[in-house]
Amino acid sequence: MLPRFSIRVEPNLELDYNATDASRGMKIAGQIGMENALKDVAAAITHAGNTLRGKRIGVVGYCFGGSLAWLAATRLHPNAAVCYYGGQISKYAAEVPRCPIMLQFGSKDAHIPAAEIEKIRRAHPELPMFLYDAGHGFNCDQRKDYAPQAASLARQRTLEFFRKHLVDE
Repeated sequence: MLPRFSIRVEPNLELDYNATDASRGMKIAGQIGMENALKDVAAAITHAGNTLRGKRIGVVGYCFGGSLAWLAATRLHPNAAVCYYGGQISKYAAEVPRCPIMLQFGSKDAHIPAAEIEKIRRAHPELPMFLYDAGHGFNCDQRKDYAPQAASLARQRTLEFFRKHLVDE
């Protein structure tokens, strides 16, 4: 059984893609922290594994979730992971993934400096990493940085990656 954490978040909380809700979401994510959020990811992986006996489990995350997908790949036991614009990955770049992992970033991301992306690339030159001509959140059609072509290509790459690493042929 995984340890519980005592941070209380408003039940059924839903946030939109506006400045007020984004600020609120970042504050809540900061209160929860990476380690506590990772406990939820671990529980989800365990539940999926128990429910889908014999099936491989993949993790995909966007933004905060992209960083969590990285930590899941380095600390937990999914069979594959895909990270979209994980802004905190560079802080954990020294950690070694335990499963196949793919990284996707926007080259115009105002939240993730190019130096941080390069730090990850230097630490793990063997990993597939894709840079798109797009900003942060390029995959989300609710954001100003939505880039349909980049999102489509990233989705295609994600699905091919998961087919390769998760699907029995």
